[in-house]
Amino acid sequence: MTGDNKNSLAVTLFSEILTNDQLIRSQLSRVLPKGMEVSHFSVLNHLARLNAERSPAQLAKSFHVTRGAMTNTLHKLELAGYVHIRPDWDDARRKMVAISPAGRKAREAAINAITPMISDVVAELGEDKVRATLPVMRELRGRLEAKD
Repeated sequence: MTGDNKNSLAVTLFSEILTNDQLIRSQLSRVLPKGMEVSHFSVLNHLARLNAERSPAQLAKSFHVTRGAMTNTLHKLELAGYVHIRPDWDDARRKMVAISPAGRKAREAAINAITPMISDVVAELGEDKVRATLPVMRELRGRLEAKD
């Protein structure tokens, strides 16, 4: 493959990924419970899966966003009662974030709201295609994270 063809392939791949990201976020926003943003669901889902506290800095790093952006998201989640934020007992300059019982319920409501949409997409594409795509997507993510 020539250099121009490789560049064209790379641009096409990233263009498709970016367009898919925008479409997914748009569709998720429409079905998430009222007042919940995709970023809110993502943080709640992450904390629920970990079942452990994290600092805002750790969360910002996990989501590849600035500390300011994560602080804004956490503030909104705290106001909604979805997370508890406490001082770190070992380092008073730091805070620790945990999902609250209300946050777990909100996450479950969000999962129940988005499951039909994502299940339909997988069914339309076919499970075999989706399974075949996952290793490539994971490898791409790994390579991009290594460069971050």
